[in-house]
Amino acid sequence: MKSILSKFCNTYFLIFSIMLAVAALTWLVPAGQYDRVEKDGRTYAVAGSFHTVDAAPQGIGQALQAPIKGFAQCAEIIAFILVVGALFTVIERTGAVNTLIKKVSFFFARHPKYRVLFIPTCMFLFSLCGAVFGMEEETLIFIPIFIPLALSLGYDTLVGMAIPFIGAFTGFSSAFVNPFTVGIAQTIAQLPMYSGWEYRVVVWFIFTSVVAAFFTWYGEKIRKHPSKSMTAKMDVVRRAELNIVNDVVVDETFRLTRAHKLVFLSFAAGMGVLFYGIVKYQWYMTEIAAVFLGVTIAVAYFGKLKLNETTDAILAGAQSMIGVAVLMALARSIVIIAADGRILDTFLHSMTQGLGNLHPILASQAMFGVQTLLNVFIASGSGQAVLTMPIMIPLGDLVDVSRQTVILAYQFGEGWGNPIIPTAPVTMGALALAGISYTAWVKWFMKLEVILIALSLLLLIPAYYIW
Repeated sequence: MKSILSKFCNTYFLIFSIMLAVAALTWLVPAGQYDRVEKDGRTYAVAGSFHTVDAAPQGIGQALQAPIKGFAQCAEIIAFILVVGALFTVIERTGAVNTLIKKVSFFFARHPKYRVLFIPTCMFLFSLCGAVFGMEEETLIFIPIFIPLALSLGYDTLVGMAIPFIGAFTGFSSAFVNPFTVGIAQTIAQLPMYSGWEYRVVVWFIFTSVVAAFFTWYGEKIRKHPSKSMTAKMDVVRRAELNIVNDVVVDETFRLTRAHKLVFLSFAAGMGVLFYGIVKYQWYMTEIAAVFLGVTIAVAYFGKLKLNETTDAILAGAQSMIGVAVLMALARSIVIIAADGRILDTFLHSMTQGLGNLHPILASQAMFGVQTLLNVFIASGSGQAVLTMPIMIPLGDLVDVSRQTVILAYQFGEGWGNPIIPTAPVTMGALALAGISYTAWVKWFMKLEVILIALSLLLLIPAYYIW
């Protein structure tokens, strides 16, 4: 039974099955198309122009070709994420990020009077990592570090797990320059890369502040009343096993070296060049990937990685993104099948009938709901962008929801369900590392989940007036 369940929960199997189902629908659903026009370098569907066309049912041959076409159509995006994966693996291999986080954590351990700042400072740091370069799976390596730290400061296992895990997820879900969500979605939407970042920074700060405040409140409550923690019994055992006391001495290995500082300086300089190029010269995916590649070389040099260590890190980073690349190609294949089968616009027309009478604000909130539902089945930011943006962007054009707002709704929908859905591998991995049961975690987290959903709906309102 377990093997059958795991097979049907496999994301790749699920996406491939959806592709086959859509191919079957091309034999059943009436074919139709919108007229399209070019304006300001973008392609728009013309409202009210939907009309029936000759059917083009897709057989098994077309279905098997679709993933290959998906790779071809996503080639530039796939190359981009391979370079991004290489960059952040090289940064990780230098030890700079790991050392910085440990340095910050142990500072608070040694200075009790600043203890109340421990949770918000660390959560903002992880959230920034999620917002800027899409840190997500990487948080798992920090959970075994933060659990003992949290316990030593009087908090519980849940806080130790949540600081890296929920901190990074918050930044990922409300990102302003995350290449795996904002970058890919804006490329598909034919928008300037990372445009609209000003409001997204505000959104990121609000969400991170709310999440950090929630866990700070909870952490202080547990520090005063440890018995109220869901992990109270486990924490007693862990403290005894780890021989934890409040006086934590910083190890010399946590020293931020000159090489580490140069790594951060190289990365910051690269980001400066990146934003200048985007604003001044309208750089796009290829140019941005080239900047990341240059930063990768600089980081490896200043981080004192040997030649073999650098190439191994680059290959390992690119390899870590292969699964994402395959998922993107499969997701794109669904859109290819629907478009070639001439039913994509039929689905789009049906959706406009439901949203067309709604005010654009309500329509954007409905899109958020759709993306949240889809995230249960496609727990991948980049995969969901590739699958849904070709549908949601023209839908937004037809119901007067700006493309930037459509992307924001996608970000929220793709992100906030991840901490509680069982199909999110990072969530299940984090819970396993912390020894917290899934059902207990979901029950505990639901209060914050409601807050995040309500806040998402509210923050979509100003987007209508800004964009």
